[in-house]
Amino acid sequence: MSKITISTLNRMKAAGEKIAVMTSYDASFTQQIEQAGMDVILVGDSLGMVVQGHESTLPVTVDDMVYHTANVMRVSRHAMVIADMPFMSHGTPEQALNTAGRLMKEGGAHMVKIEGGAPQVDTVRHLTARAVPVCGHLGLLPQSIHQLGGYRVQGREEHAGERILNDAVALRDAEAQMLVLECVPSVLAEEITRALDIPVIGIGAGAETDGQVLVLYDMLGITPEGTPSFVHDFLADAGNVPGALAAYVKAVKEGSFPASEHHLA
Repeated sequence: MSKITISTLNRMKAAGEKIAVMTSYDASFTQQIEQAGMDVILVGDSLGMVVQGHESTLPVTVDDMVYHTANVMRVSRHAMVIADMPFMSHGTPEQALNTAGRLMKEGGAHMVKIEGGAPQVDTVRHLTARAVPVCGHLGLLPQSIHQLGGYRVQGREEHAGERILNDAVALRDAEAQMLVLECVPSVLAEEITRALDIPVIGIGAGAETDGQVLVLYDMLGITPEGTPSFVHDFLADAGNVPGALAAYVKAVKEGSFPASEHHLA
């Protein structure tokens, strides 16, 4: 099985082939995820909540992200691996470059993901001009949860949706090579996906994005606080972890997940 690269993902978008993405934080789950045929692994700062037990992603450090990314990379052979840039690790372009350098050199990540729109455009341009591949992240921004006032759908109002669309285009113009859209209405996600020539991955963003990502612990139904409404418990159906992961990949590829009940208006 050949290594997935950004060129692979671009070809998949052009061909209309869905991209399956899953979070992972350690070697054992990564082996299971790869065997299921996942295209991309995201080492998410969601580990702060599902692994470390924090109330948000904010306490996660760069050291944490380097450690968990390295865990994943030691056994990853097929999937493309993206690592999150944690909260307050990219306040300036120079700081962001240092963080990205650690995630790629010490952690081994193939790409870094950075939350935010217009305020991050110059930082994204600074990174991509220095050979750092970047995935943007718009919509619900977990690192901005105190500013947003809670985990809720973003972009419902016309002006908010237009701002997210404009931010997506600006990130693409800054040479971001991928985009994650989290918790936005499916109509908006579809519009953004059609407007961009880079792969757009959705989480709680409907079925019309180029691919889907879920937090591993959510789709296994083992998140302590319960799972969001846009998540399906694949473990309950399959009965074991390998079966759940394979079912998720199959459902994403054939377009049966997310189903209508997982869409956010």
